[in-house]
Amino acid sequence: MKSYKLFILSGLLALGGLLAGCEKKEDPFVDRVVAPVLVLVDGASDGGGQTAEPVVTSKITAPVIMTVKILELDKSGILNNKVGIDSIPVASLALKLTRRDGTAIADLKTDNTGKATLTKTWAELGITAPAVGSSVSLTWTGEYKGQAFARLSRVQGVN
Repeated sequence: MKSYKLFILSGLLALGGLLAGCEKKEDPFVDRVVAPVLVLVDGASDGGGQTAEPVVTSKITAPVIMTVKILELDKSGILNNKVGIDSIPVASLALKLTRRDGTAIADLKTDNTGKATLTKTWAELGITAPAVGSSVSLTWTGEYKGQAFARLSRVQGVN
């Protein structure tokens, strides 16, 4: 009988220890903030620009043309399968495009469809003699409803 009580007591102590270890703790490594907008890079090799660093290819003999589309996601109908999440274009949003080293490339503004287009020469992007495989890593930044955001992308030279 004593061994049965001891078994129950040790089981309760183990369960209590497990429950005490389940408290929610702060992540010491990364502060995460949900982006206020969805930034899609048109013409990216993944088809929609939804990878961590979408890559747009551009001919080395022509100007580089890159387009991003900025959308606000309306999640008010998320629980209704007939409504779902709606993508609303963000018009007149100021964007800054820089190289990863911080060098400013352009200041852009989205149109009524939420699109902003960059047209630059390879030299203006910092590549004076572009060759196949030349690439420039870029960062698109802005602020929407008081929340800053950044989107990485890259342009790569092709024949």
